[in-house]
Amino acid sequence: MIKLYDNGVYLVNGTEIVEDTADSAAILEQKYGKAPAKEEAAKGTMAYGILEAHNTSGNMEQLQIKFDKLTSHDITFVGIIQTARASGLEKFPVPYVLTNCHNSLCAVGGTINEDDHMFGLSCAKKYGGIYVPPHQAVIHQFAREMLAGGGKMVLGSDSHTRYGALGTMAMGEGGPELVKQLLNRTYDIARPGVVAVYLTGKPQKGVGPQDIALAIIGAVFGNGYVKNKVMEFVGDGVANLSADFRIGVDVMTTETTCLSSIWTTDDQIKEFYEIHKRPEDYKELKPADVAYYDGMVYVDLSEIKPMIAMPFHPSNVYTIEELNANLMDILDDVEKKALVSLDNNNIKYTLKDKVRDGRLYVEQGVIAGCAGGGFENICDAADILRGNYIGADEFSLSVYPSSQPVFMELVKNGTIADLMATGATVRSAFCGPCFGAGDVPPNNGLSIRHSTRNFPNREGSKVTNGQIASVALMDARSIAATAANQGYLTAATDIDTDFKKPKYFFDSTIYENRVYDGIGKADASIEIKFGPNIKDWPEMSALTDNIVMKVVSEIHDPVTTTDELIPSGETSSFRSNPLGLAEFTLSRKDPEYVGKAKAVQMAEKARIAGEDIFAACPELEEVFDKIHQKFPAEPKETQIGSMIYAVKPGDGSAREQAASCQKVLGGMANIAKEYATKRYRSNLINWGMLPFLYPEEIPFSNGDYIFVKDIKQAVKEKWDVIKAYVVGKDMKEFELRLGDLTDDEREIIEKGCLINYYHSHM
Repeated sequence: MIKLYDNGVYLVNGTEIVEDTADSAAILEQKYGKAPAKEEAAKGTMAYGILEAHNTSGNMEQLQIKFDKLTSHDITFVGIIQTARASGLEKFPVPYVLTNCHNSLCAVGGTINEDDHMFGLSCAKKYGGIYVPPHQAVIHQFAREMLAGGGKMVLGSDSHTRYGALGTMAMGEGGPELVKQLLNRTYDIARPGVVAVYLTGKPQKGVGPQDIALAIIGAVFGNGYVKNKVMEFVGDGVANLSADFRIGVDVMTTETTCLSSIWTTDDQIKEFYEIHKRPEDYKELKPADVAYYDGMVYVDLSEIKPMIAMPFHPSNVYTIEELNANLMDILDDVEKKALVSLDNNNIKYTLKDKVRDGRLYVEQGVIAGCAGGGFENICDAADILRGNYIGADEFSLSVYPSSQPVFMELVKNGTIADLMATGATVRSAFCGPCFGAGDVPPNNGLSIRHSTRNFPNREGSKVTNGQIASVALMDARSIAATAANQGYLTAATDIDTDFKKPKYFFDSTIYENRVYDGIGKADASIEIKFGPNIKDWPEMSALTDNIVMKVVSEIHDPVTTTDELIPSGETSSFRSNPLGLAEFTLSRKDPEYVGKAKAVQMAEKARIAGEDIFAACPELEEVFDKIHQKFPAEPKETQIGSMIYAVKPGDGSAREQAASCQKVLGGMANIAKEYATKRYRSNLINWGMLPFLYPEEIPFSNGDYIFVKDIKQAVKEKWDVIKAYVVGKDMKEFELRLGDLTDDEREIIEKGCLINYYHSHM
């Protein structure tokens, strides 16, 4: 059972809940002898204390955060370091870990993936960082084992940067936010709201962390209950969860669109740090005697059943029991929702052909990555599978331990042998199954995965090539139960299993002998190793007084993911090459986008070079003729670019490339009813793009030109409303807004991008 409170709540002594109503002050006074003001009680959250300790602004309403540590993986760190180098980087000012867990197979693209790794190693030596070679650990497991610390803050260039269960407030952001930290700048944000997640009871036998997480995601995603807020896990039920279990729930908080997470800590977390030979990093965390929260998600763990998130979103959740009991009706509903996501008439998507003798059959199971590859998940899965066989039909099972130390302990205690005996394959730490670079299912295949996301094409298929496959998210235990039944969907609670719960022993020598630790040893004489695919960012022009934008893509899906803006999978190999990667922009959503954007960009390139704009883009001559009927606007002094409209863009990954690829192609703005995540909006801003808001039905169409007068003045002077005009016979006027922007963000937009901003301050 999950309940969302309509109002804020006071939490007293960590267990008593008093909803914020007209009578709450009197109730607090009567029961507890004191009724602190709401503003004072809000300071009693764990989140407030951690944010206060890391805030450098002196103003707790407008935060300027300095993080303790940074972490990136091999499809983000090249771009981040290249941006920082272009902006004046001399050495890493805080511990910065470069892991290699995304493009670690180096199986396609020639040398380009391993070239990125060598770039990372040379930068770790030159600037004083930590380099984790391929196959040693996925980014978040290494951070749990080696970076997390009680009361600390970690910033990562991956959306699932979540270590709240260990007492660490961690955030996933686009690369430019890490660049700011590398240049001794701050993470600027208004103080976020804090929502309590009150856990009570104990999970049923066979229910795992993914089940709890999916149930919570299903309850809060659609209504935005925790959007851009901190989720603070409290309650008597926390003590009933192991450290691994809490970690498994915590990593999935990203899919709620929250900003970050933090949990109360106890002896189980203290033991985690002791096992990992870092006892000094443990800190007891709990709310004050009276703490005020902006809302509460009340979760009775004992009532959560094995869950499944059907394609194509982690919030599309059902209990497995419910799905099996209403199979055809639910599959029909899933297929209807899929039509919205796929938006492609050439693809016939169905799951009904998976029904065999009244049961749902799946072709593949995967237990992997930062969510599924933990020690306890894999041990429990092996217990369910022991003595069974996955069969010789279409179904396959792959297991990826989350780090080499976890893998080593699973070898030592016999779990790996047990899994292999069932027909499962076991592989080294790798994030590929989470973003379409490993275990791609067959066409029309359905894969069940204990991983983080199941967006369209994220499993690796290509709709534009006539391919379609899909992923349903499940817990490792129910995946194992399904594997034990050779591919027929089965809840773990339907199999009576004796879970052995072996103790975990951490072998630190694996990292000591293999991971390069350059903290405090920066050597400026080291030359960075560049491969031929590693390119500098192209020059980007500053904002002019007026702008002309062509609408080159119009997306009316309820939510647009970053995977749709710039696909994952094999495109990740080009993320060190801004121009090469930009060719894939919107390729699986709007294949005509790149060509249209480039056509408009030709005019801007001509303007910058002092050449004939109208020769570069003839249709602009008529556009400016119509503008001149109402306004003077000198073409050579008016920035020209492209723009996309989407209802709610930016759900999902922290990847900055969802914005930077638009910018590289001459993109100037997004117009949206709202932005799905703070991090996507921040990425737009850091690449000098205007994050316009327009909540009404749009007055323009794909292919229209939009003229915005005095935009530079509007940005600088913080206008609430900005007048824009659909260029046509009547120059139809409408009003745009930019929402809240810091002074630095306004200057970044004016300068054209973060790199230009830093150059101007050198």
